[in-house]
Amino acid sequence: MNQNIENIRQIVLQVAEQNNLFLVDLVVRGSENNRVIEVFIDGEKNISADECAFVSREIVKQIDEKQLLKSYRLDVSSPGVDRPLIYLKQFPKHINRLFEIEFSSKGGSISDQNDDKLSSGTSSVFKGKLISIENDILTFQSNKEIKIKFQDIIKAKVLVSFN
Repeated sequence: MNQNIENIRQIVLQVAEQNNLFLVDLVVRGSENNRVIEVFIDGEKNISADECAFVSREIVKQIDEKQLLKSYRLDVSSPGVDRPLIYLKQFPKHINRLFEIEFSSKGGSISDQNDDKLSSGTSSVFKGKLISIENDILTFQSNKEIKIKFQDIIKAKVLVSFN
């Protein structure tokens, strides 16, 4: 079964790439006779329901042609606001949005606009608006400007604002 899951992953990667999208996560659960495949895709711009449906049809077509699974349900969606961002390429479309960021401060790469170190512990959490991205440095505005290397982010969630 593991080989089939890897084959499915390759199909998803290929279909996503052909549609200028990328795979965020692939979750396979359930029993062999009741398999559920959850595919989370993203892109440089927001993804529509039509795009998810198209990608889903393409994946199903290839899984069925290759007879990788007998019985399964495929769910294709964008990650949604409840899932943390995990790739740097997910951040640009969220500039000017509010985030909750948990980051590792032991690398010493987190500083404010005065280059003062923010924390000497192992991790910290703050809320701030993403204002820019330069290479792998994300700049957030909280009570002060905070620059964080992407590699030091442990968890990044977009916060929904109802203003």
